[in-house]
Amino acid sequence: MRQGLNDLGNGVWAWLAHSNSWGWSNAGLIVDGEESLLVDTLYDLQLTGDMLSHMRDAEPRARHIETVVNTHANGDHCHGNELVSDAEIIASAASALEMSELPPETMAALIASAGEMGELGRYFTDCFGQFRFDGIALTPPTRTFNGQLDLQVGDKPVHLLEVGPAHTRGDVLVYSPVDRTVFTGDILFIEGTPIMWQGPVGNWIKACRLIEDMDVDHIVPGHGPLTDKRGVRQVRAYLEYIRDEARQRYDAGLSAFDAARDIDLRDFDAWSDPERIAVNVDSLYREFSATESVTDIFELFSRMASLAGYDTAN
Repeated sequence: MRQGLNDLGNGVWAWLAHSNSWGWSNAGLIVDGEESLLVDTLYDLQLTGDMLSHMRDAEPRARHIETVVNTHANGDHCHGNELVSDAEIIASAASALEMSELPPETMAALIASAGEMGELGRYFTDCFGQFRFDGIALTPPTRTFNGQLDLQVGDKPVHLLEVGPAHTRGDVLVYSPVDRTVFTGDILFIEGTPIMWQGPVGNWIKACRLIEDMDVDHIVPGHGPLTDKRGVRQVRAYLEYIRDEARQRYDAGLSAFDAARDIDLRDFDAWSDPERIAVNVDSLYREFSATESVTDIFELFSRMASLAGYDTAN
């Protein structure tokens, strides 16, 4: 499959970003009869507008989208909502609450001030400087749910399955059994390092097993190329490996950052953005200690920048 719009057959489309790194997210479209459902918008208005234009050119039923599902609260999956604001926008209740915590204007301000942040600012700009956060109106969901929500797109049943907290607080899978397709949001990063902002890790592993047990031909991840059950198992293996390695170092008394620096990524070192292990270990340590205290986001980005080779000590 290539970047851009891919026809999966039977009225299902996958939009694949050109990169699996920070902010470059995938999306999807399910149509039947006269109805359409969009899975996620993108990180800024230009990206989302381009995606919608390609969808409408290829699929007439995408010219009026009735339903949008945001798989979770990160901006690269919902910042484009205003371009489909006449649709019913659905997310889990937990995601809807989380969306307001890092609005696009905050990202725009951080990019604008990155020059004053030294190497940390350079890392932040390298991650996010390609996106346009100014002028985006945060457009929240108009409908929320907990657990599971069953929808119809034409004659197709589509199941929204809340599997968070995991990557974020309210991650959702979008499963179309007739199409043998699941859109996973950021439960799956393929050929890229997952990042666990929330946890617990057990929920994420359980979500992977749920996908592994599905009768599907098409698995559309939140980031990276289309995958199959082997790709799901690789993500699960990463999570299990990092959990076990972090636990050993937690029991030995290492700090979260020292543990992140010490863990050998082995089979996963070729994945993009390996420095995300700093966040993953920090979240695991929070889980191990049963603390609600959250590490400052700038500290987490500083740790990732350091692991990525930026000299944040100066």
